[in-house]
Amino acid sequence: MRYLPTLDNLFDDIFDSDFLTPTRTINNMRTDIKEVDGQYQLAIELPGYDKDQIHVELKDGYLNVSADASKTNEDKDDKGNIIRSERYHGTCSRSFYVGENYKPEDINAKFDNGELLICLPKETPEQVEENHFIAIE
Repeated sequence: MRYLPTLDNLFDDIFDSDFLTPTRTINNMRTDIKEVDGQYQLAIELPGYDKDQIHVELKDGYLNVSADASKTNEDKDDKGNIIRSERYHGTCSRSFYVGENYKPEDINAKFDNGELLICLPKETPEQVEENHFIAIE
């Protein structure tokens, strides 16, 4: 019976851990895409990440967004002995096809309070050349 409180504490520690939060276990970037004032806005939720852990790349018509985070957590007793040590490494990425007419200087990105906001101008559609007929004599 004296072990029962210890087991209770063990399960409490497991379920209260930061390592089981949904944002860490599901590598999914929740994204809202809006058209506002002649531009597209991508609002991507990245809670728990820092600005330097996020990368945005434009390559071959794709806007690639990736995030990479590592975390180490150690609990020590009064004597300095480690009683629990946990490590976490997680990545997530997502690609959006934006077309090949964009250049990196056309796209703006801002990260604030766990949300990455990417703005790019709405592309003007290319004019399709009209057919020019030649008169036959």
